[in-house]
Amino acid sequence: MFFDNQNRNNGLNEAMIVEAATLVTLLGGGELGSADLGLALKRAPTLVAADGGAVAALRAGRMPDAVIGDLDSLPDDARSAIADQSIFHLPEQDTTDFDKALRAISAPGVIAVGCMGGRLDHELAAFHSMISPPVPPCILLGQRDVIFSAPAQANLELALDPGARVSLFPMLPVHGQSTGLRWPIEGLDFAPDRRIGTSNEATDGAVKLRFGSAGMLVILPRRYLDAAIAGRFGFPLSSDAAKV
Repeated sequence: MFFDNQNRNNGLNEAMIVEAATLVTLLGGGELGSADLGLALKRAPTLVAADGGAVAALRAGRMPDAVIGDLDSLPDDARSAIADQSIFHLPEQDTTDFDKALRAISAPGVIAVGCMGGRLDHELAAFHSMISPPVPPCILLGQRDVIFSAPAQANLELALDPGARVSLFPMLPVHGQSTGLRWPIEGLDFAPDRRIGTSNEATDGAVKLRFGSAGMLVILPRRYLDAAIAGRFGFPLSSDAAKV
């Protein structure tokens, strides 16, 4: 793991601050389920807090490896509890703290918690960040769902149970192909203002998807977090990963 202290106060949200060979947990300042942080850290041991997410980390007894953001949501008592070299102030106001932190991470993948179920505008902003390159692949873990952006021009294979909900929501115009879905998607013109693909479902144990460009969000039930990690990150999990 590497932290770039030279970019601590330069205001550049494109600075690569955290580099990790394992998955990274990114903690936002929104609604956090009681088990969410532990589930994420079991799979992604490096903990990065987006600004006020550091407060939730400390309350859970976890010290963030890095805190990234404009720091307007980091109270003095929380800031004093964290080492100065772990705090990275990016003062520009053109992006959210989630976006700043996500763009500052280089890792095989990011599991983000505390980013769903609270303010809707923050949730929409997180969706926007996930489809706005360059960012590492990211899975949002919420109370009911896991959400991630499908890769462009690459096969995505998900190990799901028959009947599992598979929702597809385009953030941009996009085309794709599928196998293992009750309603195949080939030949459909997806776009947020025209056609969406919510409430599809798996017909057997493997769903395969491929999209010609970026912009498609895949939404699965929360219990398929590990299937999403294996499919989106290509990152095998140890057998002792905590149960979702």
